[in-house]
Amino acid sequence: MAARQPEDAIELLKVDHRTVNDLFERYEATQDYAMKQQIAEQACTALDVHAQLEEDIFYPAFEREADDEGKQLVEESLQEHLMVKDMIAELQEVHDAEFDLKFQELMAAVRDHVQEEETDMFPEAERILAGDLTDLFTQMQTLKRQLMGA
Repeated sequence: MAARQPEDAIELLKVDHRTVNDLFERYEATQDYAMKQQIAEQACTALDVHAQLEEDIFYPAFEREADDEGKQLVEESLQEHLMVKDMIAELQEVHDAEFDLKFQELMAAVRDHVQEEETDMFPEAERILAGDLTDLFTQMQTLKRQLMGA
């Protein structure tokens, strides 16, 4: 049975979270270095696209409607995105055991970020953006197709 397609912006972001986590689990399950490299590359690409969706579309919409606490969540999330982007850039410079260690750090940072988003930001976003989630989803799908070159 095919996975249900997301129908709003938050569902789309959650599907991206699951996709990245699945890649992380595949990375952890394999011992083959070349396969680890390939999986890591896929995860980094998925993270980059996901971050663009959040930074260009989701976070600005959330921040416009959010209270001070919500605005702080956006600021923290943007800082975490910068940290993840820096970690991805560092991965380009390392190999072998150092690569594995850096990728483990990246996985931990992303998993923490996802936990915070899904626990703190998304429930609030579902409330304050209820009428906009379908439109945001459409915008995000369009951007995602552009970024993926489709």
